[in-house]
Amino acid sequence: MGRLVWTFTTNRDIMRLHVKNSFYNVISKEEQEMARKMKTMDGNQAAAHVSYAYTEVAAIYPITPSSVMPEHIDEWATEGRKNIFGTTVHVTEMQSEAGAAGAVHGSLAAGALTTTFTASQGLLLMIPNLYKVAGEQLPGVFNVSARALASHALSIFGDHSDVYACRQTGAAMLCESSVQEVMDLTPVAHCAALEGKIPFINFFDGFRTSHEIQKIETWDYEDLEDLVNKDAIDEFRAHALNPNHPCQRGSAQNPDIFFQAREACNPYYDALPAVVQEYMDKVNAKIGTDYKLFNYYGAADAEHVIVAMGSVNDTIEETIDYLAAAGKKVGVVKVRLYRPFCAQALVDAIPESVKQITVLDRTKEPGALGEPLYLDVVAALKGTKFDAVPIYTGRYGLGSKDTTPAQIVAVYHNDEKQKFTIGIEDDVTHLSLKADEPLVTTPEGTINCKFWGLGADGTVGANKNSIKIIGDNTDMYAQAYFDYDSKKSGGVTMSHLRFGKSPIKSTYLIRQANFVACHNPSYVDKYNMVQELVDGGTFLLNCSWDMEGLEEHLPGQVKSYIANHNIKFYTIDGIKIGKEIGLGGRINTVLQSAFFKLAAIIPEEEAIDLMKAAAKATYGRKGDKIVQMNYDAIDAGAKQVVEIAVPESWKDAADEGLTTPHVGEGGRADVVDFVKNIQAKVNAQEGNTLPVSAFNDYVDGSTPSGSSAYEKRGIAVDIPVWKPENCIQCNRCAYVCPHAVIRPIALTEEEAANAPEGMDMIDMMGMPNMKFSIAVSAYDCTGCGSCANVCPGKKGEKALVMGNMEANAGKQDFFNYGTELPIKPEVVAKFKETTVKGSQFKQPLLEFSGACAGCGETPYAKLITQLFGDRMYIANATGCSSIWGNSSPSTPYTVNPQGRGPAWSNSLFEDNAEFGYGMLLAQNTIRERLKASVEKLVENGANDDVKAAAQEYLDTFSVGATNGTATDKLVKALEDCDCGCAERAELLKNKDFLAKKSQWIFGGDGWAYDIGFGGVDHVLASGQDINIMVFDTEVYSNTGGQSSKATKTGATAQFAAGGKETKKKDLAGIAMSYGYVYVAQIAMGADFNQTVKAIAEAEAYPGPSLIIAYAPCINHGIKKGMSKAQTEEQLAVQTGYWHCFRFNPALAAEGKSAFTLDSKAPSGDYQEFLNGEVRYNSLKRANPAKAERLFGKNEQEAKDRYTYLNKLVKLYGAEEE
Repeated sequence: MGRLVWTFTTNRDIMRLHVKNSFYNVISKEEQEMARKMKTMDGNQAAAHVSYAYTEVAAIYPITPSSVMPEHIDEWATEGRKNIFGTTVHVTEMQSEAGAAGAVHGSLAAGALTTTFTASQGLLLMIPNLYKVAGEQLPGVFNVSARALASHALSIFGDHSDVYACRQTGAAMLCESSVQEVMDLTPVAHCAALEGKIPFINFFDGFRTSHEIQKIETWDYEDLEDLVNKDAIDEFRAHALNPNHPCQRGSAQNPDIFFQAREACNPYYDALPAVVQEYMDKVNAKIGTDYKLFNYYGAADAEHVIVAMGSVNDTIEETIDYLAAAGKKVGVVKVRLYRPFCAQALVDAIPESVKQITVLDRTKEPGALGEPLYLDVVAALKGTKFDAVPIYTGRYGLGSKDTTPAQIVAVYHNDEKQKFTIGIEDDVTHLSLKADEPLVTTPEGTINCKFWGLGADGTVGANKNSIKIIGDNTDMYAQAYFDYDSKKSGGVTMSHLRFGKSPIKSTYLIRQANFVACHNPSYVDKYNMVQELVDGGTFLLNCSWDMEGLEEHLPGQVKSYIANHNIKFYTIDGIKIGKEIGLGGRINTVLQSAFFKLAAIIPEEEAIDLMKAAAKATYGRKGDKIVQMNYDAIDAGAKQVVEIAVPESWKDAADEGLTTPHVGEGGRADVVDFVKNIQAKVNAQEGNTLPVSAFNDYVDGSTPSGSSAYEKRGIAVDIPVWKPENCIQCNRCAYVCPHAVIRPIALTEEEAANAPEGMDMIDMMGMPNMKFSIAVSAYDCTGCGSCANVCPGKKGEKALVMGNMEANAGKQDFFNYGTELPIKPEVVAKFKETTVKGSQFKQPLLEFSGACAGCGETPYAKLITQLFGDRMYIANATGCSSIWGNSSPSTPYTVNPQGRGPAWSNSLFEDNAEFGYGMLLAQNTIRERLKASVEKLVENGANDDVKAAAQEYLDTFSVGATNGTATDKLVKALEDCDCGCAERAELLKNKDFLAKKSQWIFGGDGWAYDIGFGGVDHVLASGQDINIMVFDTEVYSNTGGQSSKATKTGATAQFAAGGKETKKKDLAGIAMSYGYVYVAQIAMGADFNQTVKAIAEAEAYPGPSLIIAYAPCINHGIKKGMSKAQTEEQLAVQTGYWHCFRFNPALAAEGKSAFTLDSKAPSGDYQEFLNGEVRYNSLKRANPAKAERLFGKNEQEAKDRYTYLNKLVKLYGAEEE
C-alpha cells in the first residue's frame, strides 16, 4: 500500500494526504456543507481566538513574538467579546514574565481558568512557577510562540530552545505545525489540562507560524464550549482554595516524605496521553481531521522516516509529495504531544518497513549526546521492533534559519553522517549536509509574490492587508510571511506572499517569484531582486526615473535579465504621489494599489473598494484625514502605473555586479576584516551563504566597534542641505541628530585650503583664523528632518533645508574630509564641552545606528558618548536601545583616533541594572588591587617622575574627569622607567584597568519602571558611583508599544486598548527618597542646555545617578511626524505634560538648594497637546466620554505633579543662616 491518495477532510475544501493503516477517511457531502468559517489570520491570532474562549483571567507581559496573542485578548475584552462563560476576559499586565507566571499560579489556585502567553527568556522566567503549577495539578495553559534563547547573541526569532528548557517541569507540551493546526489543536490543550489536571505549554514556531498569515477554518465558540468537560470545570473550582472549605498548600517537606509525595503524581502523567487523544478524537469528529499524538504522513511502505516537530513538518510534507512522484519511499512522523512522551504512540505511527529514522531538532544543546527529541526517540524505540533501525539526528532552523525542500531532500539522501546540520555550511566540524539546487515543490498554479520595502514605509502593513483581502474575498488559499533585517526602521523588509487554488504548505521563503516589487529605488544595485522572477514575471519599481533615468540607474545585470526573460516591467513614482497627498514616505497604499492593478486577482473596482475598507480599518484610529489620504493614494496608485517598453539593447547589457560600500584598507584591521567578511555579505542579503568558519573570531559574540560607518545605506529621499549664509553656528542641528550624520567642522586655514572643491565654509565665530562648516553624511542620513526643524537660522531663513538626496549625494565627500580632521581641543576648550555648542565639536562615539528616523532616544545616548565615550562602560537592557545599539552586523558605538570608545554589552532584559553593577564591582575590585601597587611606588619608588605621576594618580583616583590624564602620565612614566620592580610590571600589564571609568546603565521605561525596577532600585540604593539612563517613551517600544508603568492616564497602548486607567509611576520620586541619589528629568527639545548640564552633573556626582529622558517614539503617532520630535518634547514641557528638574545631593552638603525645577510654569493648551498624538486621540474617537474623563484626570495629575515639584523646591531649599 505505497500509494499516496488525495482525500477531502471534513468541512473544508482542503485536500490533504493521509495514509492510515488500511482505510481512508471519506467525508459525506452533508458534512462538507457544515463548513467552518474561513478567515485569514496568523498563528498568534488563531491561538488567541481559541484561548479567549476558555480563559477567565489572562496575566500577561510583552515579549516578541508572542505579544500579539495577549494584544488580541486585550482588544477583544475591550470590545466586549464574551468567552464560553459569558464574560469578558479579565486581562492584567504584570511587571515581568516571572510576575505573570506568579499571577497565573495564584489565579488558578483560587479557581479561575487562567492563561498566559510568552516565549524565550520570558518562558524561562516562568519555569519556577511551572514546577509549582504542575505540582499542584492546576490546569493553566501557557501559549508559547517558540523562540531562540540568547546565548552568544540575542535572537528574537524562532526555534525550540525555550520549550525544550521546560521539558522537565511537569507541564504537558503540545506542538502545532501550522496556523490551521494552532486553531484546531489549541482546544485540546485547554480541555486536556482540565480533565488531566496538568498544565499545558501549547507551542508553535515563533515567526514561522506565529506571524505567518494563512487562510484557515475557524472555530465558533459554541463548538468550543461543546468540547470542554463541564464536570471537570466544576471539579477544578471545587478544589480551589477557599476560606469556606480551606486547606493549606505549598508546605515544606523533609527527606522522609518528599520523594514519595513527588512520585504520587505518576498515574496522572500515565493517563494524560489517552486524555489528549480523547480530545483530539473529539476534534476529529467535529471537523473530519485525523489528529493523533504522533501523525504519520507519507508512503505506507516508507524506508526512510523523519521525526520532527513544528512548522518544518509542512515543508517535509511538501517534499514527500515531490519525492513520491519520483517513486521515493519516504515519510514523516509529526510529533504533537511532546510531554508526556508516549513511546507506544510513536511506535504505532512508524511504518514497519522503515530502514532508517532521522530525528530533526530545532535547538542546540552543547555538550549533550544529542538534542532532546532525538534522545527521546532513541529511548522510546529501544527494545521495540525498531530496535535495530539506525537513528540519525540533525539540527536545523536555529533562529528561524530557513529550511527548504532541497535541505529535506538532503536529509532523506543522507546515510553517512549520523549527526548533521542542514541549512548552513559547517566547514569547522564538517557536520553540514549539502543541499542541491532549490526545488519547486509548491502546488501547481500557486502565485508567488515578493515585495522589497523600507522599514516603516508601510510595505509590511499593506501586504498584511493585501493577503487578507485576497484570502477573505476570493476562493483562493493565501499565505504571507515577512522577513526583516535588524534595523528598527529604515532597514530592508521582504514580504513573501503566496496564493492559489490549493492549500499552501510552503513554510520557507520565496526564491522564485511571479511578481517582484521594489519599493525603494536605492535597492536596485544592492540586491538581486529581478533575478528571482520566473520567465514572464512582473517587476514593479517605485522610482522617479523616466526612460533616461532607468538607463542611467539600472545595473546591466538587471536590464539583461528583464530583457532576456521576458519580464513585464512597470514603474510608479510613489514618493511623488505620497508627497502630493501628504503621506510623505508612507507609500504603502500607493504601491498596494499598483500591485492589485497589475496582479488582476480581483476586478480593479472591487479591489479598490476592498483596499479602502482595509485602509479605514487600519488607519481609522489616526483620524479621518489620514484615512482620506490613503483613499487618495489608492486611487492614484491604480492610475499612475507606467509600463516600460524594454529596449532590445538591454539584452546585451553587461553585468556590473552589486554595489557595496567601498572599504578602504586605512581603517582598523579588526573592523575592516569584519566588514569585508561578515557585514558586506549580510547587508547584501547573502548572510545565509557564510560558512561557520567565518565566525571563528566571533564565537563568543564579540564584534568590533564602528562597523556601521561602512554601511552607507543611502535610504533617505531628502537630506539636509547647509545654507552657510543663514548659519549662526549654534550646533543645534548636530546636537539633535539621531544618527550623528551632521557634524560641525572646525578647520585651520591650511585644512580649509586643502578641502574638497565646493565645500562651503564660513569664518568661525570666536576663533580667529579658523573656518567653520556643517557637514552631512548623505549616505547615512535617514532624512528625518529633525535638524532642519530645530535650526533657528537668520531672519526667518533656515540654515538647513531638506533637499533631494540624489542631487546632493556628492556632498558626502565634504563629510568624509571633515571627519578625518583632528578634533580641535582649543575649540572644545573655548566653547566648553558641557555646553550645547562645545559638546558638538567632540566626536560622537555613537553614529549611524539602525534607530528609527527621528528617534527620540539616540540623541541622548550620542551626547553621553561625546562627553564620556572614551572612558565609558555601557550595560544595555534588551529593548529599542539594545537593538539600535548593536544589531549584527551593525555596531554604531565606535572609537576615537586613539582606539578608545564605549565598551558596550547586553545581558538580558530583567537583569540589566545588576549586570551594569557587576561591571562596576569588577572595575572597583581590580582598581583597588592596582591602587595598592601605586601606593607602594609612592612609598618606595626610586624614580621621581614615577613617584610624582603615581601621586597624581592617587589624588585623582575617584575622579573620572581627571584620572584618565593622570593614568596616561603614570603609564608613560612607568614605560620610560627601566626599573625592574614588581609593581611596574604589574601595573603595565594591567594598564587598561588603571583609569577611573564612567559606568552607565542604559534602558527603556519598560525595563526601568517594570521588569528591571527591582534591580534599578537595588543599584541606586548601593551608594556606588554608577549612572542610570532611562529612555522614557512611556511604552514598551521595542515589542510594539505595550503599556508600562510609565504610560500615562488615558493613553492607549497595546495591553491598554481602552486607555490606561492609572497614573504614571513616579520613578524619580522613588529615587529621590533615598536622599543620596542624583536624579534628573530632561527633555532635549524643551531645554538643550538643561539636558547637557544634567548629564554632566550626574556623571560628576560621586554616587548613584538616575536620568529620565523624555523620548518621543513612532509608537506615539505624533501627528506632526517624527521630524518634529524635538518640538514635541518642547510642547510636552511647555504644557506641563513633562517636567524638567535636577536633584543634586552634593549641593545640599554645600548648604545650597539640592532641588532645581528647570521647567517654567505650564502654559499652552494641554488637551491640544494630547490630541496631537494618536495614542491619545484614538481613544477620543473610539470612546469620547471615557477620553474626556481620563484626559481630564491626566491633566489634573500633571498639575498636581507641578505643585508637588514646587514643594520640593522649598523642601530642599538652602538653609537660611
